[in-house]
Amino acid sequence: MTVNISYRVSDPNVGLALSKDMKYFKMFTTDTGLFVTLVFKDKAFTENVIYRKLMGDKLKVNLGSVYENMVAQMLVADGNELFYNTYPTPDGKHNYEIDFLLSKGNKICPIEVKSSGYKTHASMDDFCKKHASRIKDKYIIYTKDVMKEQNLLYLPVYMAGLISGTME
Repeated sequence: MTVNISYRVSDPNVGLALSKDMKYFKMFTTDTGLFVTLVFKDKAFTENVIYRKLMGDKLKVNLGSVYENMVAQMLVADGNELFYNTYPTPDGKHNYEIDFLLSKGNKICPIEVKSSGYKTHASMDDFCKKHASRIKDKYIIYTKDVMKEQNLLYLPVYMAGLISGTME
């Protein structure tokens, strides 16, 4: 119970566990505070200034993995299993990735976590175009205020734990 595992699915559809690939997975710690300490532990102890700057939003580092870990922890706490999806871009040089997939009824809900650059979400856009008939709701979890743009709901990180309830 020290890690939450998210498995890659090859067919993002209802019954996500049917196409989970046990060879590909991401691991998230069940304790985000411990994760933060491990991320910034580059000597025998982590200095308090790191925590102060982190809490005051003054630490200039990419916190994407920290936010993803927080969201994973909240989704699991709400009773969800974790799944994600990746597939190659048309040029084959990169991959699109949807950070989390939840199923609700006969549809799926893709979730993308952004720590910065929330105005672009190429993976979400392509995924939704490719699987339009399978999608119920789509979410961007980010560091700003609640916003709705077309059929895409933007939620602050602290509200990620409410997603399962919003899918009713």
